[in-house]
Amino acid sequence: MVEIFQNIRKIYMFSKPCEELANYVEFYSQSALDNSVQHIKNEFSSVKMFPSWTPTFYINLGSPYYIDLKQTRYHIKGDEDVLLLRNEDVTRHKLPSDNIFTVKFNPGGLEAVLNINQVPIINKIINLNHILPWQLIQKIKQPVSFEERVESIQSYLLETYTKVSNKDYYLKIVNDCIGEYQASGMQLNTSKVAEKLFITSKSINRYFNRVIGIPPKNYFSILRGRIALTAFINDRESFIAPDYGYYDLNHFRKDAVNFTGQRVTKY
Repeated sequence: MVEIFQNIRKIYMFSKPCEELANYVEFYSQSALDNSVQHIKNEFSSVKMFPSWTPTFYINLGSPYYIDLKQTRYHIKGDEDVLLLRNEDVTRHKLPSDNIFTVKFNPGGLEAVLNINQVPIINKIINLNHILPWQLIQKIKQPVSFEERVESIQSYLLETYTKVSNKDYYLKIVNDCIGEYQASGMQLNTSKVAEKLFITSKSINRYFNRVIGIPPKNYFSILRGRIALTAFINDRESFIAPDYGYYDLNHFRKDAVNFTGQRVTKY
């Protein structure tokens, strides 16, 4: 199964974060275990995900699995929980008994909530015991409902967020830049975004590299690619490439190949 091209979401349960964390946490999710989706889960043994630069917790509630990252395959044990940045293509190979609870942060969200900068974890798989209290992880692993797991992790994140007194100025500027880029229909280049926020191109590059780990031009390209490709897959007939900052459909198709390594006509 391939992210965006195929509907990965149908085999997971999702929950949005509370209002206080909405700028920093994208969602909580867990593998759906009901019989109605079991046949779908049995049809594939891997999930390929494209770069997003979104730190993500993977808390294992089921069986061992493998992760492919930077041409290396990692074995994740049944009792092992990890943090990934997803700055590269990531493929997770799983068993039918797979059961994962995840917390997906927005870029920079890990630092805002837990005071942990995401740049040092580029291309790494981090043991979650180095990030979260052991007692919290064990509580989430207990045989409780998805809603109870969300409540446990969210209560902890809220508590730590209120204690992070040094709210990063760089992070605020980066979030404002991303908001400005999206508000323009992804039409603006880096210089124009910087101009809108009354900062220099040199400053915006420094802020993005400090908070996310890549220059704004690269991040905007990934963001546009993900949003546009999702819209195209969902409704090809009404998709208009210039609405997403592309010159025409051929420009979009070429960009999609560069981003995913796959032709959009394949699906």
